[in-house]
Amino acid sequence: MTTALTLIQRLYQHRAWVNQHLLAAAVGLNDEQLRHEFPIGQGSVWKSLTHLYAAEYVWLAALEGEENALAPGDASGHLPGNQQGTNPILNLDELRQKWSALEKRWTDYLTALPAESLDDLVYRFSVAFNERFSSRRYDVLLHVCTHAQYTTAQVVNMLRQLGAQKLPATMLIAMARQEAKKL
Repeated sequence: MTTALTLIQRLYQHRAWVNQHLLAAAVGLNDEQLRHEFPIGQGSVWKSLTHLYAAEYVWLAALEGEENALAPGDASGHLPGNQQGTNPILNLDELRQKWSALEKRWTDYLTALPAESLDDLVYRFSVAFNERFSSRRYDVLLHVCTHAQYTTAQVVNMLRQLGAQKLPATMLIAMARQEAKKL
């Protein structure tokens, strides 16, 4: 039986799958391309990837009750003056390792999440707005996925403008079709 929680877990499975594809596409870029400035999104493929990681990191922390969390090296504009957080992520290998560990935390969190807690309030302090916000758990969970889709589209656009030969698969139906081939 498909439930709201089952659908949320599926969206997170898709999000993780897309993250892997984005990282794989970024490996084909040299450092100049990775950090090339664009007037969209976070401003570069690198900044957008670290922003995606940071958003997933801080929102999982909020879901777990830590409303003031900052992601290591967040250069996404969430910190005053767009300064970097502590322990900046230096390269794609490090980002891949950290994201892999974060994906495990997400999987563990979602596996243990009771469906009846979807309506609970989650609190997050926003440095950008200097304010504490509350949101329903299901809204936070959906936000992380829709934010990832939005930012992913920006990364794919940047990759296209950089002349990437093969753009990463990002649509949920592409993941479903890939899974169906394995059956």
